[in-house]
Amino acid sequence: MTTVQLQKTNQTPIKAARGSYWITTFGCQMNKADSERMSGILEYMGYYPAEEELKADLVLYNTCTIRDSAEQKVYSYLGRQAIRKRSLPNLKIVVAGCLAQQEGESLLRRVPEIDLLMGPQHCNRLESLLNQVDSGQQVLATEEQFILEDITTPRRDSSICGWVNIIYGCNERCTYCVVPSVRGKEQSRTPEAIKSEVKDLAKSGYKEITLLGQNIDAYGRDFQSQNKEDSAQITLSYLLKYIHDIEGIERIRFATSHPRYFTKELIDTCSELPKVCEHFHIPFQSGSNKILKNMGRGYTIESYKNIINYIKAKIPKAAISGDAIVAFPGENETDYEQTLSLIDEIKFDHVNTAAYSPRPNTPAATWPRQLNEDIKVKRLREINSLVENIAKERNQRYKNTSQEILIENINPKDSFQLMGRTRTNRLTFFPRSLENGVENKLGELIKVKITDVRPFSLTAKLI
Repeated sequence: MTTVQLQKTNQTPIKAARGSYWITTFGCQMNKADSERMSGILEYMGYYPAEEELKADLVLYNTCTIRDSAEQKVYSYLGRQAIRKRSLPNLKIVVAGCLAQQEGESLLRRVPEIDLLMGPQHCNRLESLLNQVDSGQQVLATEEQFILEDITTPRRDSSICGWVNIIYGCNERCTYCVVPSVRGKEQSRTPEAIKSEVKDLAKSGYKEITLLGQNIDAYGRDFQSQNKEDSAQITLSYLLKYIHDIEGIERIRFATSHPRYFTKELIDTCSELPKVCEHFHIPFQSGSNKILKNMGRGYTIESYKNIINYIKAKIPKAAISGDAIVAFPGENETDYEQTLSLIDEIKFDHVNTAAYSPRPNTPAATWPRQLNEDIKVKRLREINSLVENIAKERNQRYKNTSQEILIENINPKDSFQLMGRTRTNRLTFFPRSLENGVENKLGELIKVKITDVRPFSLTAKLI
């Protein structure tokens, strides 16, 4: 779990100043994109970024419920703000995101100082909900609703790389996951709305976009159920072609994919479009068909391998990453070893790993044969070691090669270095300036030569 805090911006509020705000974001890229949008709404309303969390007039926690540790951190943060509110009654406390949707009224009872509790599907309604708070109400917004197209300009956390939501919600029923219950049903944005947002990003100088969705390769299938005209052709492949030639955008990425919907057509499309980067994040979760069935994932290891093999055949230089859960209820040593074998066979560039964590209102949380913490810790430690070793092995292919890097920022740990990513999404550090003193600029695409490799990052020299 990572916590991302939006930093101060020089953007001028459109309306009269209402006070300062602070947003802390827990969890996934979808949450980070939602926070950018809510930050844009707040600045439109007249709020401005606070210098410090404990000095803000409005604090907003955009929460995650995938792991219990993320929940506990939110409660700790809320405790600090509740103490502040006893002496600062005008302080506004807002809780958004998946934990808000999951807990609802019980969270308000636990922390009655909260002014606004809102689920992810209500992010675009932040202004109207805060207006209700200003009228003296404590507001709970967790009912399922159709997500309105948002016309507010997000306050982007980067001026180079932008996130663009293309599909909200999730129709899957994985037995360990709370996402469908907290983010609602799948709802695809129209291609026209997406293209308009990407064009605006390009006009603002953005060079890279990442299309986001819980199951991004399911994009468009809800249009078919609505019997919209020409809906059958609206897929992720179609969308990639539709936005590909927008002038100014140099790179296109997308996440997160579901193996059930990842098609050969999509792989063919990615191989044909030069702006689509050679990186695919396709969670596999387990190497055991028995466990996958119990998880309700809807695919087999054999079908998963077919996807990976086709990617390697069509795009040999592609990087492949995934997600894995160890110690799922009923996972025995054979099941676990099959997961390790899959990682070793495919040679993933990276795998996000986690030990199973029972989540409220999910079937798996009540099943027998829950594994104890000692087994979880042991298996997580072992799988992490394997992932790290394979990642370093995979990175050897970059040594002494020339790579194209999009410069994203200054290295926060070394002001004499810049940082960016290869097309395959490998973080790379390199000198800020050439030998003649000329400095490279953020947003530039440059060529570097890789000199050192580590499991999860590279070092390069300028060419």
